[in-house]
Amino acid sequence: MTTITKLLVCLILSITFSNLQAQTQELDSIRKEKVDYKIAQLEVERAKIEDDEKSILKLKIEIINKRLDADEITAAEAETLKKEAAKTAVLNIENRTVIIDKQIALLERNGYDSDEYSKDEDSRFVFRIGRDAGEDDKFVYVGEASKDKPRKYDLRTSSDLVFAFGFNNTLIDGQNFEDTPYKIGGSGFIELGYAWKTRIFENTNFWRLKYGFSIQWNKLKLKDNNYFVNTNGDISLQEYPIDAKKIKFRTTNLVFPMHLEFGPSKKIEKEDYFRYSTHKKLKIGLGGYAGLNIGDMQKIKYKENGDNEKDKQRNQFEVSEFVYGLSGYVALGEVALYVKYDLNPLFKNQSVEQNNISVGLRFDMD
Repeated sequence: MTTITKLLVCLILSITFSNLQAQTQELDSIRKEKVDYKIAQLEVERAKIEDDEKSILKLKIEIINKRLDADEITAAEAETLKKEAAKTAVLNIENRTVIIDKQIALLERNGYDSDEYSKDEDSRFVFRIGRDAGEDDKFVYVGEASKDKPRKYDLRTSSDLVFAFGFNNTLIDGQNFEDTPYKIGGSGFIELGYAWKTRIFENTNFWRLKYGFSIQWNKLKLKDNNYFVNTNGDISLQEYPIDAKKIKFRTTNLVFPMHLEFGPSKKIEKEDYFRYSTHKKLKIGLGGYAGLNIGDMQKIKYKENGDNEKDKQRNQFEVSEFVYGLSGYVALGEVALYVKYDLNPLFKNQSVEQNNISVGLRFDMD
């Protein structure tokens, strides 16, 4: 990974987590204000309990007296009813006060309103990375669920992270693959990107268009103590003057892939929205990519006078600036078999062309 790439990644992560921290602090402050307000409301309600129960008792006694005056009950029955009403009022005051005291204690202990959370799932505080079956537009969200972007009835475009890794090598013009100058073990690739997926037709999800951007790191581990030498624009393999521990060559590309993805899906229908899900379904993607090379490096590790040394040569090897190729994947579930092949030669203007080829696993984290 080049220094610029590392700096960009660090900057993006720093900004992302700074924003998340700021949002979390703001939400904590809002939550505390809500809790304080709720406690104040409960304290007012507790102060009114005795007056409320006395008012209810007064009404009950008035009704009992009217029944006594109308000779519906005897004086003894009236006295018994009044005592029962008074006893009920006392118990109500005690129980209601205990309930409110426990609610206040719960709020002070936990710092959130559990009643509010249980009444409405959308009022929950959530920290979300990703989405469920493309239902939400924001990939990262921190806050109350009710304030997250509401579902659309029909969401034709969703997005996800793309991560892939595997083996890397080259196909060399006029040479068998078995004779490649690069070791199978130790030559690999990594791809990290972001992709959008759009349903092409309105009433079926069988055909989808997948597109986005990715950074690809393609690494080759050289055999037989050979290393690349640039002689006036001619790239050749020569034996390193001393016995090297490891010699690797890496290119870094920024590409924009596009695939026609197809395969069955399940339609999920709800009252206020519907979605197509490809979870655990067969997915096939065929397409390609185009982009730019943003760096290359040859790294040689060796020992000199008993000390470990490292020689790095950057952007010295006539690598093709414009990158384009074919790619495809087949997935059954969450993991896909992934193949990509550069149609552009690895090194430009060479008498013998070689083209990068990668085979590995791809994860689309939607």
